[in-house]
Parts: sequence; C-alpha cells; structure tokens
Amino acid sequence: MDEVAEAAGVGKGTLYRGFGSRSGLAEALLDDAERHLQERILTGPPPLGPGADPGDRLTAFVVAYVDFLDENVELLLETERPGQGVRFHTGAYVFWHLHTTSLLGHIGHPNPPLLADALLATMSADLFRHLQANSANPTDPVRETLIHLASLLATGSSH
Repeated sequence: MDEVAEAAGVGKGTLYRGFGSRSGLAEALLDDAERHLQERILTGPPPLGPGADPGDRLTAFVVAYVDFLDENVELLLETERPGQGVRFHTGAYVFWHLHTTSLLGHIGHPNPPLLADALLATMSADLFRHLQANSANPTDPVRETLIHLASLLATGSSH
C-alpha cells in the first residue's frame, strides 16, 4: 500500500478510502486483465472463444487461466487473503464458474457446477503458489498437470 500510495502521489489513507482494503486494491488492479480474458472467452477466436468443441474450449480456458495466474499470482493471493470463501463471491470467479459449468454441461458431465468448483479449486492462487514453491521449474509442471486434468475432463468420461 505504501508503494502504491507513493507512486500515485496520495496518502495511504486515500487508498483505503478508495478501495477499502489491500484486497480491494488488488481486485481493482486485476480488473483490466480479468476483463481482457473474459472478452477473449466471449468473443475471441476459437478454441478459447466461441466456435470450438466444448472440450477444446475447456482446455484452452485452463491454459489461458494458468497464464493469467502466472502473471498475476501476487495480486490474486491478495484478493484471497481477507478470509475463507472470499474469492467465490468476486465477479470474476462467478464468470469463470459459469463458463466452466457451461462447458462441462455441454461435454456431458454430471453435476457441472460442482465439477466446475473442483476444477477451479485446482487453479487457486494459493495452491498455484504452493505448487510453484515445491518445484525446481516453477510453472511448467503445474501448467502441464492442470492442462492434463482439463484434457481428461474434456473427454466427457465420468469414470
């Protein structure tokens, strides 16, 4: 908060009045990147955007979201800091969840909303950072594993 206030030429109190908390500031700083990814999902070219097979779109979403995580993990961690379950009530999470639920439903999985939560849980900033910290090559094995998980879900097999 001190660095942001100094860079903006305002007092720290002004930041707290404007954003309410460190988490609120982090959400504001993430807004453009989240909107950009959402636009790519809604109107971008396939496979992330419309027009591709739901399984391919699911895998493309996981790839894009892991890139988003890798670029923004510190800010995402800050948005998760205020307390248990906070991330589930952000507009961005609601979007990711609806998108993933829709794709899983089109693939034919039973109970797509629960499966969407389970998939998104594997892509939380906290888990992502933990997995990176325990790897010699921080992002690659995490990325490969999450993409593999998405490809398994993309097949529609419920066993």
